[in-house]
Amino acid sequence: MTIIISRNSYWGIYFEDEPTKQRYDPSDEFDMIWQYPSQFGKGYSRIIELREGLGVLINDYRLDDRLVIKVPERGCDDIQYIFRLSGSHETWDIHMGNHQTGGAGQYLFGGSGADPSEICAISPEQHHLVVSVWMARELFCSFAGNVEREIPSALKCLISPIEQSSYGGSGTTTPVMQDIVQQILRCPYKGITKRMYLESKTLELMTLTVQEELEIKEGRHNPTLLKLDDIDRIHQARNILLGNLDNPPSLIELAKQAGINQRKLKEGFRYCFGTTVFGYLHNYRMEQARSLLIAGQLSVKQVARIVGYASPTSFHAAFRKKFGINPGDYLKRC
Repeated sequence: MTIIISRNSYWGIYFEDEPTKQRYDPSDEFDMIWQYPSQFGKGYSRIIELREGLGVLINDYRLDDRLVIKVPERGCDDIQYIFRLSGSHETWDIHMGNHQTGGAGQYLFGGSGADPSEICAISPEQHHLVVSVWMARELFCSFAGNVEREIPSALKCLISPIEQSSYGGSGTTTPVMQDIVQQILRCPYKGITKRMYLESKTLELMTLTVQEELEIKEGRHNPTLLKLDDIDRIHQARNILLGNLDNPPSLIELAKQAGINQRKLKEGFRYCFGTTVFGYLHNYRMEQARSLLIAGQLSVKQVARIVGYASPTSFHAAFRKKFGINPGDYLKRC
């Protein structure tokens, strides 16, 4: 069965049931959760307003039937990025007839301005997990000293006034973006530290997506420089690196073992994983360490050794720099 509904009616049903609305974090009045309407399916929406003009929306649900939402033309004063972790949907521009399909591993984005009328169809019997971040036009401009003319011309398409058509598009979520989205979902803090942590991760995610758009607009984003064989070798290099956490090879040795030159290895790592070779290694070590501490089966010293730190002091410093808390305190909290 297919349910067809207008956007206003959909949100009216979604938020009319006040008893389902509650604080997700009892210490934070700006972190709210709603249960998904039972007539559509099961799940929830969580809205976290981090500051005026900046926030996160997490939608986690499963539909019983195909849902088609008619969205009217509307003005939007925010820049939005929507990261789909699972599930799929389709959209049609009513006037232009453009068709777009979104699935896991993709993100959609839209600048401020007037969004066109569209139809959005969401598939049933799938787990839909979507994380959206938004930033007000004024806040975005403030990073350029609140003077719009200082924003690179390639990015001005993101800040159209309400009376002009908005700019939007889609992209592939890089592994680094995926890591940050997962960090947002698995935030270990409450209260003020949670808000500080989530704001930093939200800004980091916005930075990566805006930078990618800037590179595309300026012609500096050229994935065709790497051949499929090069990408295979870069992934092979990644596997070699992660297989030797306690004694990682040098850049020269890693390139030699993977059968690729150093320049392509460095450029390829940035393209495939969004960071340097040893930046990727560091992030992987820290995420592995956090997962092991959460499991609660090992001591901090054992975890440090497993992720390749011979010196507990170095591990403590790296963990605190990454997560803002000592590993011992993190273990107690878990």
